[in-house]
Amino acid sequence: MMNDQIRNIMTASPVTVSPESTLTDVATIFRERRIHHLPVVKENKLVGLVTTYDLWKLDKTKDAYKRIYVKEVMNTNICKISPIDKVGTAAELLMDRRFHALPVVNLRGELKGIVTSFDIMRYTLNREYPTPILYKEVLGGIRAMS
Repeated sequence: MMNDQIRNIMTASPVTVSPESTLTDVATIFRERRIHHLPVVKENKLVGLVTTYDLWKLDKTKDAYKRIYVKEVMNTNICKISPIDKVGTAAELLMDRRFHALPVVNLRGELKGIVTSFDIMRYTLNREYPTPILYKEVLGGIRAMS
């Protein structure tokens, strides 16, 4: 299970933003898509990551978001993983670094997907319990969204 490749559990072709996007754009995507991490891409290459925590720690009004660009707040020193790396490697990195998402890139730095701590928990749970035991309607809805 932990030796399976990341490409089997990652979200392929994730929603992205550009460095020139505004934080208003980012906040809208976070709210509408119910996600917490957005890869920042320029010419199909990963250049950063912006998270809900980045917006929270800014402590700005929503009106101020219109004048702040992603390139001003994105994280550029990010840990990445390749599609052929193991699920166990991703789990170890997520636990050790205390962050919750890893962009998945190829050798050219092109974004191929994203894997989150939630993806790994869901993958592990689904392997052990293919049919939800508790909260069937809730877990079934989550599975259908991914």
